[in-house]
Amino acid sequence: MVDSPASSSDDRHAGVQLAEELRREAGRLGFARIGIAAVGRPPHHEAFQRWLTEGLAGPMREWLSRHDPLRADPTSLLPGARSVIMLATDHAVRAPAGDGETSFAGSGRGRVARYAWGDDYHDLLRARANDLGTWLEQRLPGARTRGVVDSAPLAERDFAWLAGLGWVGKNTMLISPQAGSYFFLTAILTDIDLPADVPLAVDHCGTCTACLDACPTGAFPEPRVLDANRCISALTIEHRGEVPAELRGGMGQWIFGCDICQEVCPWNRHAPGSPEPTFQPREGNATLDLADLLSLDDAGFRRRFRQSPLARAKRHGLARSAAIALGNHPHPPAFPALVAALRDAEPVVREAAAWALGRWIECGVMADEALAALASRDAQVSSMSPPGSRPGPSAE
Repeated sequence: MVDSPASSSDDRHAGVQLAEELRREAGRLGFARIGIAAVGRPPHHEAFQRWLTEGLAGPMREWLSRHDPLRADPTSLLPGARSVIMLATDHAVRAPAGDGETSFAGSGRGRVARYAWGDDYHDLLRARANDLGTWLEQRLPGARTRGVVDSAPLAERDFAWLAGLGWVGKNTMLISPQAGSYFFLTAILTDIDLPADVPLAVDHCGTCTACLDACPTGAFPEPRVLDANRCISALTIEHRGEVPAELRGGMGQWIFGCDICQEVCPWNRHAPGSPEPTFQPREGNATLDLADLLSLDDAGFRRRFRQSPLARAKRHGLARSAAIALGNHPHPPAFPALVAALRDAEPVVREAAAWALGRWIECGVMADEALAALASRDAQVSSMSPPGSRPGPSAE
């Protein structure tokens, strides 16, 4: 039986009405913007596969490759899915007065990406997504939904573009003309056929290359292509081993994530702030004392960073990055902590501390003391090593 024109018109009207109610409910729950896209193969999936093949995914390559078939087909996450509801949550908050977030060089403090200043955003956004999914299932009995907050192989950025929430900038971030790029994405898959929004057809980056020019590690081989092997965020969050020596200087005092390519973006000059308590800096600090980080043991790390995004880096990852930051910008009061890190249980921390002290020697900052500390460490290692074995990491 073929639907009559009147029936099709009624269905369209009902879909539009449901979408409008959905937008209002999303706003009530705290989402800043919402868009809807039809389920299908992500439009840039072939480019994504080439990116993987070329080895540009860095430390995430194995996970992304393993889940690539799921990423290509959203119905693998929710059988029968027909629509993807994409939701944006602004997270930009200002650094507390006197924190030193913008005048950090040589301060003995490490920089953290803005999104990670507060508590873990996953819990908050997952709860909101579940509430919105429940509302939709109650509004249309029999409907099914599944919320996704960085928890499944879904091409959130592609679907957010399709849903009209922004365009993909040259720094690979989704940029909203209303809000810049400081926002989280949340997705809800549903088997309801909702009216889709229109993608942004205009590339508002124009001739600007500020983000490409500002990256200190050269992580953008070309516009809209990220080499995660060189990205400070990937190196400080996902990478578990030693950071390549040629990239350490570019890390500056970033110890977890990096905002450089967003900070220089003109579209973020007027990014909306967020009053959400979850996103406010923990303990009123947007930067962290590097010596304190080096002094944490595993139990202390878990206590301090419980329910914080920084927990993902693990203690040894954060301590390694803290040592590198001190090597880039020596801070004499942190010297005892750096020397103590030469005896850390984790080899990656010991190596980073030795490298940092080598940089202090090069800079002429407490050079005699640094030389003595390294010599003492080498002597201790040699005395404990079997005959013929080589000592551990040196300052070179």
